[in-house]
Amino acid sequence: MKKKKALIIIILILLIILLVLLTTKVFSVVFRNNCDSNCLDFADKNQKTIFSINKCVLFSNCNAKNKESSTSNFTIENLYQYTDFALFINNNSDEYNLENTLKSVKINNLQYIQKPEIGEPKIFYKNINSFAEGKLLDKYSFEDELEFNVSSENSTDLSTPTLYNNCANPIVLSFINQNLKNDYTIADNSSTISYDGSLLQKCGILLNSLNAKFSFDIYITNNLDQEFKCTVYIEPPLDDGSKSLTDGTITQTLNTNYVFYRIK
Repeated sequence: MKKKKALIIIILILLIILLVLLTTKVFSVVFRNNCDSNCLDFADKNQKTIFSINKCVLFSNCNAKNKESSTSNFTIENLYQYTDFALFINNNSDEYNLENTLKSVKINNLQYIQKPEIGEPKIFYKNINSFAEGKLLDKYSFEDELEFNVSSENSTDLSTPTLYNNCANPIVLSFINQNLKNDYTIADNSSTISYDGSLLQKCGILLNSLNAKFSFDIYITNNLDQEFKCTVYIEPPLDDGSKSLTDGTITQTLNTNYVFYRIK
């Protein structure tokens, strides 16, 4: 009797093991087939590059409001560091058609990989005609999502988030880190105050406390209603290898290889 029970238990255990192996095999085949199907579909949609970003121009500087000044001291309010950056969308063709022209563009999924240790950082849309100007912005901030108007007109008001449908103008944004110093007095003002990165040193701001890095996604829909996605990473430059922001300003032109992958 005991041998019979033991045999039954062994058979049950073997059946359970067999069932687990078969279930695992089935799920593996289904998953692989599904993965292969998705991979083939993705590869089929991305046989050629329609849109890409091959150039990014960045300009970093500082500015502040002049609260009061005298012959012996200088008081500033709201010292801020800003980096304007322009992302140039390339439609990889000399001729425009429904496939390589814009129907809609939006950016979302802002992620800070590294936040500055001090200040209050925010990102805004910026008119390209004001690129590198140290103005504080209060409209068209990019937090959750920023959608662009798309225009086919020869001349368009770029004071609102707008892109030409033929990719003629870049996406221009401004990273502004405010309130690094408030009501701060620079004593013994024996030299001229420059409204640039040299203010950081005069106000005792360590450059590495401003290190930042962030990413966001850009979505493009073309005039065939195909959708594309590209993730962009931005690191506001504080040093270019030969000088730092405390010496004045930093300008960088980067050759990038951000590709928009078709997702629909």
